[in-house]
Amino acid sequence: MIVPSTLTILALCAGLTAVRSADAGNVDLAMGLLVLAAVFDGIDGRVARMMDATTKIGAELDSLADAINFGVAPALIVYAVVLRDNQSSAAQDFGWVVALLFCAAIVLRLARFNTLLDDHDAPQYTKDYFVGVPAPAAAVMALLPIGLQQHFGEGWWVSMPVVAAWLLFIGLLAVSRVPTLSMKSANIRPSALAGLLFIVAAAAALMFTFPYLLMIIIVSAYLIHIPFAWRSQRWAAAHHEHWDAPARDRRLQRRDERRQAVADGSRRRVMPQRSTARLGLRRPQGPRED
Repeated sequence: MIVPSTLTILALCAGLTAVRSADAGNVDLAMGLLVLAAVFDGIDGRVARMMDATTKIGAELDSLADAINFGVAPALIVYAVVLRDNQSSAAQDFGWVVALLFCAAIVLRLARFNTLLDDHDAPQYTKDYFVGVPAPAAAVMALLPIGLQQHFGEGWWVSMPVVAAWLLFIGLLAVSRVPTLSMKSANIRPSALAGLLFIVAAAAALMFTFPYLLMIIIVSAYLIHIPFAWRSQRWAAAHHEHWDAPARDRRLQRRDERRQAVADGSRRRVMPQRSTARLGLRRPQGPRED
């Protein structure tokens, strides 16, 4: 129990120190500490399961740390870096309200997530999807204006209306019921392993050279995947006979159905018959009698 809980506490300390660093103007350190907090958050649960040290207090501690690291910390960092500096008193107050709303949305999202964990009657396919944008992803997306500022400099992307609208949009995605893919049950085909490793190498190269550009690419890719996840989840919900099938089998089934639909459409497609009157032709007449 002590090792997983220690990792959770380290994640909590990293997230709060990120807020202090952002308030002091050290944005790069703040972003790095948040990444470190996310790494600790990602491995503490796995370590607990590997060591067979999962406890109820550990689960509660992890949830509370997530609320701080992915709700409170990002909201305070965006407020300190973008919504507070060079703003009037009224604008600062409005920015603070937006930060509070984002933080509240993440806390509500985590509360719903904990509730759904206790639903043991949920179909098997629901384990492949999150309900709404998960808290770590929402935190990274909320920090996008700072990434744009660090990579491109000042611009409209760090203006008060744009940043406020962006935070509220991400908060709504977090508390919405829009399905997003969960990578926990993803299976990588051996034929795709080489391509995946190349993408990982490219991401590592960007991380050490243009980290904020990598952040922009990741956020953009995540937003693009949401419509596909929504379509995939609707298909899984409509096909009750495949609820318990692995994700790979469901993908094959969807592909076969698309091919069948294309084939059926091809067979139904006939050349339109044009009216002889529109072509200016007359029906052949029988021989006239003089």
